[in-house]
Amino acid sequence: MDRFGDLDVFAHVVTARSMSAAGRQLNLSPAVISKRIRRLEERLGVRLLQRTTRQLSLTEAGQGFYERVVSILSSIEDAEAWVASGAGQARGTLRVSAPTSFGRLHIAPHLKPFLDAHPLVTVELVLTDAFIDIVGEGFDLAIRIADLRDSSLVAKRLAPNHRVLCAAPDYLARAGVPSGIEALAGHTLIAHNADHWRLDGPDGPVTVRVHGPLRTNSSEVVREALLAGLGIALRSTWDVGPELQSGALQRVLPDYSVGKRVAIHAVYPSRRHMEQKVRAFVDYLGELYGQTPYWDAGLAL
Repeated sequence: MDRFGDLDVFAHVVTARSMSAAGRQLNLSPAVISKRIRRLEERLGVRLLQRTTRQLSLTEAGQGFYERVVSILSSIEDAEAWVASGAGQARGTLRVSAPTSFGRLHIAPHLKPFLDAHPLVTVELVLTDAFIDIVGEGFDLAIRIADLRDSSLVAKRLAPNHRVLCAAPDYLARAGVPSGIEALAGHTLIAHNADHWRLDGPDGPVTVRVHGPLRTNSSEVVREALLAGLGIALRSTWDVGPELQSGALQRVLPDYSVGKRVAIHAVYPSRRHMEQKVRAFVDYLGELYGQTPYWDAGLAL
């Protein structure tokens, strides 16, 4: 039963002081208008209108009911107008999960322009290298650096993720520059949460066993050990791009890298009814990074 529709019909009848006039406004016949008023009165158990052949008038119950109906319908119109006005404007709290290092380097420094452009948005940025269930833990979106071909979530590719083998010049001066992939067996290799690397090379994919005196669950520890000259590491250019450009790090075995299917993505639960705050942030990051992100500028990849 269309209760709100009946209320609207009732309000139109009272305002127009005629069922025929209300019917013309609502594109309904006088018979339908009369039937809906009668249905409303039967449901309420009171007479709302006094009907004569010449005019309609409100009963005492009808007058009190009309005042409340007008208030209800006005609130509904305000609610619809609020939603409509906000449909093109980002607002509310945006919960974002991102990898620790990437979030610190490439999200946090760029939040001010986004927040300046969207003053009704509050960003809650959670940095973690753990896998996050974005639906179960109430996140609006997550930044993931992975091959997401089999993901059940909606994923938008924000930028490529180039990973290269590199080392500090003083390490290479001591240990020598590896001449081939097999030579890595004689070098100190640094990784976090991995005992092997899968690389694509000129002759196809290869697997390299990681070995060395350091084990850690922290990507940032690997980065600092790499810069200190401990050994060779496989790093993303978004993490070490400035050091590669300055010469603080040097690439080794440039013919070997990680497959191009691994990329930087924004993932979110559904494309349907996507909130404007999510769309605005995803679009902002996509434009900020692009297919040739700023951290790759000047690098031969």
